[in-house]
Amino acid sequence: MKAVKASLGQALDQPHRSIRLYLFHGADEAGSRALGDRLLAGLGKAEKFTIVGSMLKSDPAALADEAAAMALFGGPRALWIEPAGDEISAAVEAMLAAPGVESPTVAISGVLRKTSTLLKLAEGHPDALAHVSYIPEGREADRMVIDLGRREGLRIAPDVAARIAAGCANNQAIVARELTKYALFTGASAAAPRELTDAIVDRLGAESGEGNALRIGDMALAGELGELAEALGRLLPGASEAIPIVRALQRRVLQLAPMRARVEAGERVDAVMASAGKALFWRDKDMIHAMLTRWNAERLAHVGERAAALETALMLSGAPGVAALGEELTAIARAARRRSG
Repeated sequence: MKAVKASLGQALDQPHRSIRLYLFHGADEAGSRALGDRLLAGLGKAEKFTIVGSMLKSDPAALADEAAAMALFGGPRALWIEPAGDEISAAVEAMLAAPGVESPTVAISGVLRKTSTLLKLAEGHPDALAHVSYIPEGREADRMVIDLGRREGLRIAPDVAARIAAGCANNQAIVARELTKYALFTGASAAAPRELTDAIVDRLGAESGEGNALRIGDMALAGELGELAEALGRLLPGASEAIPIVRALQRRVLQLAPMRARVEAGERVDAVMASAGKALFWRDKDMIHAMLTRWNAERLAHVGERAAALETALMLSGAPGVAALGEELTAIARAARRRSG
């Protein structure tokens, strides 16, 4: 059945045992993922057991078997399928028809057509719940930032929320990462709320040096060695841009990773990009298309891990770190060129 927006929060925070399938679909995949995480919390911090959709296509009975099995260490558990498409329809149908289940299934999909067998199955069955996630815009995006901030213990004024939403292209996953960073910086928590001000965003935000920072990270991912060398050469040895550049690189990897996973699941690059809608800036589309064909999910994850390690090292050292940044970005650019060569 279709989820009623007004009661969706209650359905996730106090899930009914009769619901066996939760299908979160739509252009805002980060939003769908956040709803899935909220459900896990509502189930009592349930263990997430990941299942690959392609496996269910060849073995449709596997989902019902897993759903009926007890958790290895006891306690609540939920099955998680991402990305999910019509290839899991037969498995879902078998699971919904099973005598009983111990664990609900969470399926995260991109945009599904009205003719999708998975969508029809989820919307038409009383033991399934389907919700479409749209990219938040305008005041809805502002409210999204304010709500996420409240969970981190941050009090955010509407004008500051609008700024953060715009700086993160209304991407809920990126917003969440930014707000976690702000909460750590201010010492905010649910027990000790703090106000998030423009001054703090100026100091730490995604917008600070965004154009140059994001462009330098993109040069590395695109394998533009010459342009990258020139851009790094313009940074002064004592410059403080290293951490913003690393964070911009991490945000780009975070954007690319779920899109690439869908490509590897069989979707066309153009279709994946089209489903992202306004989450992709028009001027970035050619570059992102090239990156999605150049980097696979495993290599993107490796880049993300190395970028996170570099950020930690830079923060702990307290030094500008331009040299270390240059070495890492050059290594990424060379890896990109090897892939395209």
